[in-house]
Amino acid sequence: MDVASFHLDGNADAVEFCPHNSFHHILAVATYTLQEGVLPHRAGSISLFSIDPDKGLELVYQGQTIGIFDIKWNPSGTNMHPLLAQADASGCLTLHTLQLDQGAEEQGIILRDACTEKVSSSMCLCVDWDESGGSISVGLSDGSISVLSLRESQLQVLQSWAAHEYEIWTTSFDTHRPHLLYSGSDDCHFSCWDIRQNPSELVFQNTKSHKMGVCCISQDPFNHNTLLTGSYDEFLRVWDIRSTSKPVNEKSLCLGGGVWRIKQHPYLSGVALAACMHNGFAILRLGEEDITVVETYHNHESLAYGADWQRGIYPTEERSSRMSLVATCSFYDRLLRVWKPSSLMVR
Repeated sequence: MDVASFHLDGNADAVEFCPHNSFHHILAVATYTLQEGVLPHRAGSISLFSIDPDKGLELVYQGQTIGIFDIKWNPSGTNMHPLLAQADASGCLTLHTLQLDQGAEEQGIILRDACTEKVSSSMCLCVDWDESGGSISVGLSDGSISVLSLRESQLQVLQSWAAHEYEIWTTSFDTHRPHLLYSGSDDCHFSCWDIRQNPSELVFQNTKSHKMGVCCISQDPFNHNTLLTGSYDEFLRVWDIRSTSKPVNEKSLCLGGGVWRIKQHPYLSGVALAACMHNGFAILRLGEEDITVVETYHNHESLAYGADWQRGIYPTEERSSRMSLVATCSFYDRLLRVWKPSSLMVR
């Protein structure tokens, strides 16, 4: 099951495989570490790894930053060069471009800063791209949301509004209707906004289902009417959003730990990966009637935070089957792991 592991220089909180075709082997990992002392500050880093299922992990780049809460690659269908968005503790959104270092003796892969925008005096806690790669949403620690545009390598804040009472841990563009933006917060509210309005207009807000803060929102890439939410209350919930005025909570499952991240499988319909904070990681199968846990992973010894599927898939000994790789990271033990699920094959 385990392919490789690596101990990082800070508390690991996000992992993201590059979705662009030529860079499926590249994994970005972010850290956030509160440096205590007379002048406490939040330190962070971004590391890039090259992944080979036989050779394991190779660290190819590392850069020091302010403490990072979230990272996200731009969509692969945008005909753009790979860009990595960084939401950090200084209230900035920074875009890094993935490049080959032509000046090095041995050509390598590096990240270069493309542009930075000071979004707020509050901390940027989460980030998401729309499907076009032209708009970026940021959730802030003061409960507000900002939407920025990216034009000719320049970021511009289009609008900001007070969306929630407390910290916003997740924002997510609707992949089918990019004018809709979903958000979840420590105020336990799951909301949807129409960003064609300025300030954005509230489409719906569920205030009763989540008993604790809403940590993550993920749309099913094969069924645009299905959304998943995760919460500190340990439940993963499945929503039918065909009725946008009042989405229906179809089913839910307690995963035994706060559901911090949900990642849908890029190729398999109805399969998701969840980071469950105090209960490791789980691979789920979402059926029409219920949700089942098909595999768990407990080889981390700290808070399970970052999780992602690799877009590239590798042949197994059986030529008719191919295997996905998973990357996960945990916070206080500063550990990155790459592993192969034993329960899933792509035929």
